[in-house]
Formats: sequence, structure tokens, C-alpha cells
Amino acid sequence: MIKENLKINKHAILKKVESEYLKLDIPNVRIGDTVRLGVQIKEGQKTRTQAYEGVIISKKNTGLSKTITVRRVMQGIGIERCFLLNSPKISSIEIKRSSKVRRSKLYYLRQLSGKATRLKERFN
Repeated sequence: MIKENLKINKHAILKKVESEYLKLDIPNVRIGDTVRLGVQIKEGQKTRTQAYEGVIISKKNTGLSKTITVRRVMQGIGIERCFLLNSPKISSIEIKRSSKVRRSKLYYLRQLSGKATRLKERFN
């Protein structure tokens, strides 16, 4: 009985600590959405915001550790980058386009190239 109370207290304490760091202005992003992320980059003493645009191919976890993997093709080479959504390094998230997908992970896009990577747009 005491162990159960300790577990409940630990979870409550963890949720309370995590709630301070959660961002409330994150839009509801889905798999297949084309997003534009504003990523803070530090160059020497200065910081600047660099845009990173691509398709969300996977989404993991909930709460503070929620991550998305964004894929983009640059100069014929596919680049995937994993972002923590609640990170202070992400200054903005803008959904450019939503796509209709029937999978929770779009890893099959890695084998496709050119027009084959197009996804059907979802209007709603």
C-alpha cells in the first residue's frame, strides 16, 4: 500500500515539474503534414532563426518528450531530423499543408524519389 502511494506521488510530482516546461502554443501536427519549423541556431555570440521545412514522417511519445521526425530532400539527398516539440530551440511551427495518410510512420518515403513521394492533400 505504501509503495502504491509512493508511485502515485512520484507521478504527480513528475507531471507538476513537466507542466512548467510544456509549450502551450504548439499546433496539432499530424503525420504527413508539411511543416515549417523556426529553429534557433547559435553562431558565435549571436543567435538566429533558420527555417526547416519538410514532411513529418513519425511522431513519438507524449508530454515533455514529444518528438517529430521531419524529412526533406535537399539537392537530391534525403535529410531527416528529429525535433523535440517542447524545446526552447524551436521558436515557431507553421503547418503549410496537410496530407491524407493511412500509416502512423511514413518510413517508406525513404525508398521513393521524385514525384512518387507526393502525398494526397487533405482539406479540413
